[in-house]
Amino acid sequence: MQFHKTAPEPEVCDTTTGSCCSRCKPAIPQHHSHSHDHDHDHEHSHDHDDHHHHGLGDSSLKEMLTSWHFITFCIGTVLFIAALLMDESNPLMFWTYLISFFLVGGEILYMALTNLFKGHLFDENFLMGLATVGAFSIGEYPEGVSVMLFFRIGEFFQDLAVDRSRKSITKLMDIRPDFANLQTAYGEEKVSPNDVSVGSRIIVKPGEKIPLDGIIIEGRSTLDTSALTGESLPKEVNKNDEVLSGTINKTGVLIVETTKLFSESTVSKILDLVQNASSKKAKTEQFITQFAKYYTPFVVISAALLAFLPPLLMEDALLSEWFRRSLVFLVVSCPCALVVSIPLSFFGGIGGASKNGILVKGGNFLEALNSVDTVVLDKTGTLTKGVFSVTSITALQGYSEEDVLRLAALAEMHSNHPIALSIKRAYTKPLEAVVSSYEELAGYGVKALIDGKRVLAGNGKLLLDQNIKHEVLSTPDTIVYIVVEGILAGYLTIADEPKEDSERAILALKALGIKEIVMLTGDNKETAKKVATELGITQVEAELLPHQKVQKLEEIMARKSGKGKTVFVGDGINDAPVLARSDIGIAMGGVGSDAAIEAADVVIMTDEISKVATALKIARKTHVIVWQNIIFALGVKGAILIMGAFGVATMWEAVFGDVGVALIAVLNATRVLTHK
Repeated sequence: MQFHKTAPEPEVCDTTTGSCCSRCKPAIPQHHSHSHDHDHDHEHSHDHDDHHHHGLGDSSLKEMLTSWHFITFCIGTVLFIAALLMDESNPLMFWTYLISFFLVGGEILYMALTNLFKGHLFDENFLMGLATVGAFSIGEYPEGVSVMLFFRIGEFFQDLAVDRSRKSITKLMDIRPDFANLQTAYGEEKVSPNDVSVGSRIIVKPGEKIPLDGIIIEGRSTLDTSALTGESLPKEVNKNDEVLSGTINKTGVLIVETTKLFSESTVSKILDLVQNASSKKAKTEQFITQFAKYYTPFVVISAALLAFLPPLLMEDALLSEWFRRSLVFLVVSCPCALVVSIPLSFFGGIGGASKNGILVKGGNFLEALNSVDTVVLDKTGTLTKGVFSVTSITALQGYSEEDVLRLAALAEMHSNHPIALSIKRAYTKPLEAVVSSYEELAGYGVKALIDGKRVLAGNGKLLLDQNIKHEVLSTPDTIVYIVVEGILAGYLTIADEPKEDSERAILALKALGIKEIVMLTGDNKETAKKVATELGITQVEAELLPHQKVQKLEEIMARKSGKGKTVFVGDGINDAPVLARSDIGIAMGGVGSDAAIEAADVVIMTDEISKVATALKIARKTHVIVWQNIIFALGVKGAILIMGAFGVATMWEAVFGDVGVALIAVLNATRVLTHK
């Protein structure tokens, strides 16, 4: 139902060319931004038309209720009811119906006429106008007005459903920051995020969005990261922590040193990904567009033949009866139920995924995810945390585990080696001792005097070099031995641990029926096999260079028999080539490199590997809803077309076949937005 303050610019739903009115394009707003593409077999097309939608979403309810179009619609409805109550012999009855018809459907007739002069013949307005004028021409005045009346009411509810879906999807746009508080020599200055250079200092107050990526140099706070990651729990941040643009500062004042320009920041990349998603149509969407080009003209020609052939060929056939049947054909023929609901289903899937912290770069990739049967995974940073940590402590010779950890932390106090950093993180107490004569022994470890005692911390080669007897341990993990005055006091086991949800993620993929799960890693074979065994992965390829990962992926894809798609999930710069080569590349956006995120088709904005299974579930749910709508719309329309041809269906069934089916299909499409 289209109520306005001023007459609208007529919109066109031209099925001869495949271009549609704005009700048929309920997508995320189009932007003239460039989308990264790589070596994929997907069509990439841009649609930069600016479709202005004249529905409820353009104005407030108060404005709609006071608009001229709403008032005329109400007057027309009152006159229609008055005409229904009149006696058939009343000469005013016809004029009352006629005035109510123009008041209720005048805008539809105006748009149909205008579009006709523009060469757009088979749009929804033309079909509805022709059918209702035809009803008037054969004396069915109540039918003509009521069809137009319920068509407008149905349009209103359809607009409402589409608008609600659009708002849910575009809620993500709220993450764009409006300003940055720049710290200058003259004090604090409010500027556009685009005007802030790398290395600048910005002040972020409680309740404000962080405008650019950076490092906290002063302050501590909690951040709401839900818009980026889908994670509802607040994140604690302190000095030296990295923060991402688009997150909301909740408690303390932060001073942040920017590390990226706004155009390169996380929030800009996310917005670009979501906005450009609409430029990559799924094959089902492309099919529906092509289908509409031939379907409606075919039905209109069929309606014309249905109206005039039987009276010419059959002796008892009445022109008025067959003309009525052809009107039913015209009303039900509009393919808007498909043209609206199918793109909306895909954008609903993209919107539902974004709510879960998963950014899908296009409807084509969402559709491809539905066909995945092989998942190939990187190890470090994808299945594992990518950070060394102390996994076990063994104490010997009367020392306690705390003693061993304390001595290791003191010995490594001045080292910045990743292993040393993991030991210092594990020991949370203050390092209070006299440490002197510190020396790093390259390839072996470190030695130092701690409270006057000679302490060694290092690997097995260090113990052999110092002729210290020890048990040779068979483990893929890193061992740091602690020696005090020539006596082995104990040792620490250090490893890159699997993420908390990695095992759950593998189980979820298997539950979804994924036939093949493979790990590709550059790490050593022993470590790779250990992690794979822990997680339940049977196929492992280790010690691979980036180009060898691509070769292995190609081998996996070549030996597949069916048409199933192969997904690769990775996070590092070295994963970019294999992400680009896979059917669908998924990057871990929270910790992933810029190169990996650029090369990927799907970006997970947390480092949760379990979100891969979530993405597959959303893709499958979207696929089911799309085909539900296709089968439902074609089934109902087909049944009403046949019933209309045999004179069983009336204009009421025809209106349901058009507006009712479209409304139900749209409501069904919005279900994918609610995926949890």
